[in-house]
Amino acid sequence: MSVVKKAVFPIAGLGTRFLPATKASAKEMLPVVDKPLIQYAVEEAYAAGIRHMIFVTGRTKRSVEDHFDTAYELENELELAGKTMLLDVARGIAPDDMVCTYVRQSRAMGLGHAVLCSKELVGHEPFAVLLADDLMIGKPTVMAQMVEQFAKRQASILAVQDVPREHTRRYGIVSGRSVAPDLVDVSGIIEKPAPDVAPTTLAVAGRYVLTPGIFKELENMPHGVGGEIQLTDGIARLLQHEKVFAYRYKGVRYDCGSKLGFLQATVDLGECHDEVGAEFSAWLQQRDVHLKADN
Repeated sequence: MSVVKKAVFPIAGLGTRFLPATKASAKEMLPVVDKPLIQYAVEEAYAAGIRHMIFVTGRTKRSVEDHFDTAYELENELELAGKTMLLDVARGIAPDDMVCTYVRQSRAMGLGHAVLCSKELVGHEPFAVLLADDLMIGKPTVMAQMVEQFAKRQASILAVQDVPREHTRRYGIVSGRSVAPDLVDVSGIIEKPAPDVAPTTLAVAGRYVLTPGIFKELENMPHGVGGEIQLTDGIARLLQHEKVFAYRYKGVRYDCGSKLGFLQATVDLGECHDEVGAEFSAWLQQRDVHLKADN
């Protein structure tokens, strides 16, 4: 059994960068090939042995709840039609041993506040945080790698990657001392520093395993710009009392909070898809040939 049993998915954001597609639909329900972003994240957590999924939602996120609920009418229609493969797909979205719980974030007050909203459901145990905007592919899954690191270190683990220095203002940036080839003992973390003041180019990606000590820091932290509570600031305060490690995960991250990253994920995962991958790859190659000939 996994040492981390609960995962938190902060999904209350409005997804304005994908308007008009997200005007009436949750951005986490945008499909990459044939699966919504939130399902990739949940499957990643499930593969890491996590069985309790906690969704921090907003008023426009009903579609996420419906997605992980049982669709009796759909299942009945598929069963009557003898479409057993599709029936298995529908039932596999939420396995019988998976628990889904939902809590509202009534106001958009930052990622730290979203995590704080899960406090009563998480309780006094370590937990994972997965940002569905970051679609992460790894073998084993990135969260499984992080849970393994937590089991060894018994301290909070942050997923990190090296980024170009000109991109540091997009991320939380960590500094610290290397204690293993892929592990850094974190001494500092700063939110979105300018390239000329960033201590390193080691950027936090959208995966965390945190101890419950983070809740005390988030509760007692003054609000920042716009009244927001940032998770990065809470981790910086946690560092004063506990060890925190940064783990260079093995895998690929797609920033599906951006249109470019979303398109990249769609193409890459489309080429790997069991059903259409080979045909899609052939079409891409054929298209490239035609484009070169036209030029």
